[in-house]
Amino acid sequence: MKTRECYNVLLSQKLVEELKKRNMEAYYCVTKEEAVKKVLKMIPKDSVVSCGGSATLHEIGLKVALKNEGYKNFLDPDDAQGALAKDKVARQALSADYFLMSSNAITESGELVNIDGYGNRVASLIFGPKNVIVIAGINKVVPNLDAAILRAKKYAAPMTLLIFNKDYPSYDELSKVAEDSCSQLVITSSSMSQGRIKVILVGESLGF
Repeated sequence: MKTRECYNVLLSQKLVEELKKRNMEAYYCVTKEEAVKKVLKMIPKDSVVSCGGSATLHEIGLKVALKNEGYKNFLDPDDAQGALAKDKVARQALSADYFLMSSNAITESGELVNIDGYGNRVASLIFGPKNVIVIAGINKVVPNLDAAILRAKKYAAPMTLLIFNKDYPSYDELSKVAEDSCSQLVITSSSMSQGRIKVILVGESLGF
């Protein structure tokens, strides 16, 4: 086993145990392909499934896999045309059987940290869907809560804004817009319902 792979395995083993202490299910997949297979195995095909905005879900090809594998009740916000349609899907997602997302940061002690503008992604994490599956690359793991909040505010939020508009005059302007627009910062320290939140760690660098 290569040095980096060995480190990822040891870190994930620790994190899986920490997440379990916080009432969350937790798993480790070495590759994104393994992660996709794991998710598909967890979700019955007749389930209502939706998701939040996520570069990770796009990078691992999970949404394409759901459609190819015959998940007829997949509510994909990217398929909705216009603001009203997207809002409708976001509201429908709150009553989904499974909600898919990533996390902007995860502490080594098992806290999930997420930042959001519109708020539908963190809303679904907190309450609504019967199950929430969080898929996160090992690059999202940070030592502590301060580092997690810093990552969410200073890296994840600006990177998300750049998806929609790359025409910022400076880094300072980008950071200011990110601070003003990404107003929802949520720290999930535990799941009130045993196993409702399921975290799949992936031994690759994914999303932001």
